[in-house]
Order: sequence, then structure tokens, then C-alpha cells
Amino acid sequence: MKKLLTALLMTAAVLTGCGQKTASDAQVSSISHLSKVNKSESRAVAKKTEKNASLEADISSLQKRLNRDHEKAKSASEDESELKSSAAKENSEVSAKSVSEARKAAAQAKAQATQNNENLANRNFAGQQEVVINSDNPGFSQADLSTASGAWERYTDLDNLNRAVDANALLNQSLMPTAKREGLTWDPTGWHNRRTAHGWLYNRSHLIGFQLSGENNNPKNLITGTMSLNNPLMLAHEMDIATYLKASSSHYVRYEVKPWYRGNELVARGVQMRAQSLGDNSIHFNVYIFNVESGYNIDYATGTSTTN
Repeated sequence: MKKLLTALLMTAAVLTGCGQKTASDAQVSSISHLSKVNKSESRAVAKKTEKNASLEADISSLQKRLNRDHEKAKSASEDESELKSSAAKENSEVSAKSVSEARKAAAQAKAQATQNNENLANRNFAGQQEVVINSDNPGFSQADLSTASGAWERYTDLDNLNRAVDANALLNQSLMPTAKREGLTWDPTGWHNRRTAHGWLYNRSHLIGFQLSGENNNPKNLITGTMSLNNPLMLAHEMDIATYLKASSSHYVRYEVKPWYRGNELVARGVQMRAQSLGDNSIHFNVYIFNVESGYNIDYATGTSTTN
């Protein structure tokens, strides 16, 4: 009996030891599993952390790039604004300068015209029949020299005393006559002609010569002029212009001939001729020719004359 009890106790002890071992193994297996899970999760977290770090680096790089692009755009915009401002300022300065120069030129032209009006009509002949005006500069403006309308000629209407006043033209071959000149029949104001030792005292003087314009019996283009005024003095300038025009159909000459009267006198004291070729200075002059004749005293109020 005692032996049986001892055997049972030993068996129980063995069984108890076996159960503890089985429980311990289960715990170890569970811990090992948890450790593996933890390691796996740790690796996953590490990967996510690494991925997040990479994304943050990409975001940071992209942000830096965007910032650089923004700065470049801002700089370009500032440069463009500066250029526009500079261009606007420059254009404003150029415009102001152009306006100032135009006004200055207009004022000078007006002053010159006033000076001519005051001086030429009241000048007295002092032995030299042809004198240079304004340093021989014809003084036409750019608008005066325009070829936009092609060749043209204009004659101012006769004034209240029936006097020819002014003749202007942009001369070209196209205006030159093709028909033979006919005799003159119009008597300009102050026409009291007389014979002289060399022919006649007066000519019916064209302001713009017939060979340049084809104008002949046009009262607006004829004055009472002495023979020496008409030929050789006026004719010499007309021949120079005609030669220039005949050289090329593309040649143009801006031309004005203006008689100057004192008060209500019927015969001009003199004639101003000014001309400018376009594109060059082949024709370039501004002269005043006194309407006088050697050996004769002219009454400019009436056109009558006496010998001296």
C-alpha cells in the first residue's frame, strides 16, 4: 500500500512537471511570436519613416524650386517693369524733345519770316543787285519738302491792288512744258514800259519761269520787272533748276518766288527767290534781287520812270 502510494505520488509529480513544462513552452512560443510581430512592425514603421523622410525631402526640394522660380518670376517682372518705366521715360523725353524742337523751329521760322517781311520790302539798293538772305539757307520745313502729293504749283490770288503776291511749287519734270511758249498779253500792275539803249526797261517777269512750270499768261504769276532783274539774274537760277530737273525724273525742287512791295506801290522793290532740291543740296539758295535798272529812276508807286 505504501509502495503504491509512493508510486502514485511520483507519477503525480512527473505529471505535474510535464504540465509546467508544457505551459512554459507555450509562453515561450507566444513571446517568440510577439517578438517576430514586433520586429515586423518595427521594420514596417522604419520603412514608413524612411519613406516619409524621402517624401519630406522631395517636398522640401520642390518647395525650394518653387521659391527659386517665384524669385526668378518676381525678378523678371521687376526687370520688365523697370524696362517699361525706362522706355516710357525715354519716349516721354524724346516726345518732349521733339515737341520742343518743333516749337523752336516754328518760332525760328516765324521770326525769320517776320525779319524778312520787315527787311526785304524796306531795303534800299546800295550797288549790289542780288544779295544773299539767311546765309543762303532757303529755310523750308520738313512739311514744305514733302513729296506725298507729288509735283504741284500754287499761285496766291491777286491782292486788292491787283498785284501778284506769291508763287510756290514742288517742281519736277512732270510740270515742265511740252508745247511752245506763246506771246504774253497780260499787263501786270505798274506796266509803263519804255525803250532803252539795250531794248526795253521792263519785262513781264514770271515769278516761276515758264520753262519750269509751263505757266505763261497767268496774272498771278506775272509782275513788272526790269530787264536786268529778269535776265540775267532770275534766269540764271531758273536755268540751274531746269538743268537739275532734266537730269532725272526723280528730281524734285521746292521753290518759292515772292515779290516785295512797299505799302501800296504797284511795282515790287525786289523779288525773293528760294529753292531746295530734295535729297541733296544741288539746288540750295535764298536770294533777294532788287528791281532796278542802271541809268533809270523808277517810281515804284506808278511804274513810270526817268533817266538819270
